[in-house]
Amino acid sequence: MEKQDEKLILSLVSQDAELEQVYEEHADYERQIEALNRKAHLSAEEEVERKRLQKLKLAGKDRLMELLERHRGGSAAAAS
Repeated sequence: MEKQDEKLILSLVSQDAELEQVYEEHADYERQIEALNRKAHLSAEEEVERKRLQKLKLAGKDRLMELLERHRGGSAAAAS
């Protein structure tokens, strides 16, 4: 996620409960992935969990971008 997008999200979370929830989930998935990545070796179960978290994080990022576009007034979508 670009720093500019993240700054905008952080400025909007107090106004949008859904945006706040999705952002917090995304950050939590990132922390969990980082914790697994710090391990020297992952068990098969940990590998599966890491992949699951990566998919959830990606889906969360997609949702964040949708919500961000809504706050921007959909200007990028209208330009397409």
